[in-house]
Amino acid sequence: MPLPALPVVLVAGLHAEARGAAVRALLGATPGALALHHDLTRARRSLVTRVISDAEGPLGSGEVSLPNDCACCALADDLVPALRRLSEAGTCQLAVVELWDSVEPQAMAEALVTHGGDQLRLTGVVTAVDPARVRASLTSPDDLAAAHLATGEDDTRTVAETWARQVEYAPLLALGAPSRRVTDADRALLRQLHPTARWVDVRDPAFPAAAIRDQVPADGRTSVDVVALAARQHPGSAQLPQLAEEHGVRTVVWRQRRPFHPERLYEALPRLTSLAPRSRGRFWLADRPDTLLGWDAAGGSLVVDNVGPWLASLPWPDWDELPLEWRIAATLDWDPEVGDRGQHLVFTGPGLRADRVRWLLGACLLNDTEYAAGRSAWLRLGSAFDELLDPVF
Repeated sequence: MPLPALPVVLVAGLHAEARGAAVRALLGATPGALALHHDLTRARRSLVTRVISDAEGPLGSGEVSLPNDCACCALADDLVPALRRLSEAGTCQLAVVELWDSVEPQAMAEALVTHGGDQLRLTGVVTAVDPARVRASLTSPDDLAAAHLATGEDDTRTVAETWARQVEYAPLLALGAPSRRVTDADRALLRQLHPTARWVDVRDPAFPAAAIRDQVPADGRTSVDVVALAARQHPGSAQLPQLAEEHGVRTVVWRQRRPFHPERLYEALPRLTSLAPRSRGRFWLADRPDTLLGWDAAGGSLVVDNVGPWLASLPWPDWDELPLEWRIAATLDWDPEVGDRGQHLVFTGPGLRADRVRWLLGACLLNDTEYAAGRSAWLRLGSAFDELLDPVF
């Protein structure tokens, strides 16, 4: 008779002390629980160490080879086989995967669900947070490499963007013992970054159940819905935060139908990214009218991505090639003139001036004359974003 699927909980977070406290709480509350951790501290020297522990401490370790000097590739390739070995041994009742500092949970969760088969069941995704370090993490100007947190030579992410994505992906935030006094503004900032997340203190007796069981049906078979979690983050279907203001922290939601003038927006990027420590969403440029662009800014750095076509640019039969969540979002936000094209950007931060955000963004839109000139004229407006995106030919 086959063994039941091994329940697995992912615990992520740049705040190592809070993350460690969450892992210890799960191990201590579950007899037969084991923790699996890939230490990437020496990844830039092509060394990754796999460590297995129980509530008493480390049980064993081993080295993991790095294909193409890619630490995250090594982690993704080794994670599922290592968990399968724990499952096949038959003695592990819960596997707690403690992700290294700057590893983001989304890719690991998706790899586990995709390749885990009948042996593994992802029952929880948790990001551990020191609530006193929320503002410092989100406003950090440092690259991961400068903070000795990069996973490899080609890891160009920043501390702020990495921490923000860790927090915004997980359905459950585990609050560790704060390193200093936590203010109402700290809590407000965390709440506005991820309004739908559940918070549980790692010292709360309710934490283990929240992490292990409460994110999945009680059927013993179903894993965390990683498709739904991904859709919440994808610019085409993201469930972005709503307008909010509390304890001096504000979230500004800006929506418009007209496209941006590419050169005016490009010139305004330094000012826009300095207005708030976090902003994200989707937008469109007049010279790229068929391209849905993603906006992801944190700590002063900005990533702009071509994430696919606007549905309005596709023949109806081609809609089926896009994710259902994306199609639903487009249908609910349809405009008779431009379809699903539109600007939907959200800015969050302490002391944020809503009027300044709206004025600066509005000044980057096409004016009445430019808009009336039509698509053929828009395509000749310039190619300011070519250095961030593929050139338009």
